[in-house]
Amino acid sequence: MAPTPALVELRDITKRFGDVEVLHRVSLPLYASEVHALAGENGAGKSTMVKILAGVYAPDAGMILLDGAPVVLHNPAQAQRLGFAVIHQQPSLFPDLDVAENIYMGRQPLGALGRVDWRLMYRDVNALLRRLDARFDAHTPVRSLSIADQQLIEIAKALSMQTRVLVMDEPTAALSTREVEDLFAIVRQLRSQGVAILFISHRFEEIFDIADRVTVLRDGTHILTKPRAELTQSETISAMVGREMSALFPKQHTDIGPVVLEVRRLTRPGEFRDVSFAVHQGEILGFAGLVGAGRTEVARAIFGITRPEAGTILLDGEVVSFASPAEAMRRGIAYVPEDRYQHGLVREFPIATNVTLPIWRSISNWLGIVDQRRERAIASDYFQRLQIRATGIEQVAQSLSGGNQQKVVIAKWLATKPRVLILDEPTRGIDIGAKAEVHRLISQLASEGMAIIMISSELPEVLAMSDRILVMHEGRITGSFDRNEANQERVMYAAMGQGQGQVRHGN
Repeated sequence: MAPTPALVELRDITKRFGDVEVLHRVSLPLYASEVHALAGENGAGKSTMVKILAGVYAPDAGMILLDGAPVVLHNPAQAQRLGFAVIHQQPSLFPDLDVAENIYMGRQPLGALGRVDWRLMYRDVNALLRRLDARFDAHTPVRSLSIADQQLIEIAKALSMQTRVLVMDEPTAALSTREVEDLFAIVRQLRSQGVAILFISHRFEEIFDIADRVTVLRDGTHILTKPRAELTQSETISAMVGREMSALFPKQHTDIGPVVLEVRRLTRPGEFRDVSFAVHQGEILGFAGLVGAGRTEVARAIFGITRPEAGTILLDGEVVSFASPAEAMRRGIAYVPEDRYQHGLVREFPIATNVTLPIWRSISNWLGIVDQRRERAIASDYFQRLQIRATGIEQVAQSLSGGNQQKVVIAKWLATKPRVLILDEPTRGIDIGAKAEVHRLISQLASEGMAIIMISSELPEVLAMSDRILVMHEGRITGSFDRNEANQERVMYAAMGQGQGQVRHGN
């Protein structure tokens, strides 16, 4: 029996930018009714592949075959006409227009007199939304919709153009667990309708949940393509980074010291209640739980961003109350937020300015003018210590990779010389190699005596990096596990409110 031909095939694709070859003879077959995952670190060539499929870039060598015949994608409009569509991590929609206007932007159906047939447009869009089980209609303003709903609009737009090849580039990065499940239900629906889907994600649990086939790129070269059933996560990671999975979690042994920070019966109605725990010198205390469990809200209350209604916070055994983050910083607490783009970085500023922002008063004169020599010295120290990959401390933050941006955010808070470091989703949205480097840094900081609270939705990260794990569900701690007794099943039971571990407050 002859093998099924690929709907689309990228064959021996090579792409250069100047003297740099970013893709070298890469081949990728995409089949109808199949989800094909594309994995690789940042810089592996994934984005270049996406842009070639979208008609943004033309390959320097190789060819693209559609239904077995060579095609040349001169521009994105031509790619769309041939049935290619790309859905990016951040939807590119017009917030002040409604759903139908966004879906048919630039190609509205026209009536007999050349006027827009609004009735037909809204009718067709509502039919598309019903296919996707959307909870909004064609007249809904886009500004009022969540990121997950905006992703649905992008999918509806693709369906309206009779898309045959759908590229999904990190579509779940800003979605909750429930929203990811809803999106995957739609992906499976599209697969059953004959669409070929290229799915790109840093999240291995998603790749192994949704993909039928997996391709791995490394440094612009093709490493492997296999059915997902024939791969393990460990094999995939090794193919991506050229080293074993154990290198992803370089946890150092640390002697745990006395309690540094203790929380007793902390409560903020509607967010969390009766939360008690302690974190010790040199300890990594992991916080696990589903999205919305209350972990971030507890961190924000400890750091003085919000005020708890009841409960006590103790630092070195002394009761403290922080009216603002500035007070928490002065007492030695630092908080690396979940969203580094909105709250962690000033992207237009250089690395040096970002690193010293929290301490600018201490390196400024009485007129508020920053001592640039001191700024450069401090920034250079952390630049080298955290192994930030950039041209230098003057490079603008927005031009860095996600992993290096995260290192800059961590450096910024380390510059405050904290004793307690709260990390909220420290490796979200960064590639495997960068994750390993952030994990190395976290472990190193703990070995130097820092008390670390690490909030993460990635169970392998929590299990591998934590000395102790607390689990939250609907604002309460439902499980507490020592490192040697925790496993994925016990943590997940507790995360769903079916606690399988004794809840130990304090030590």
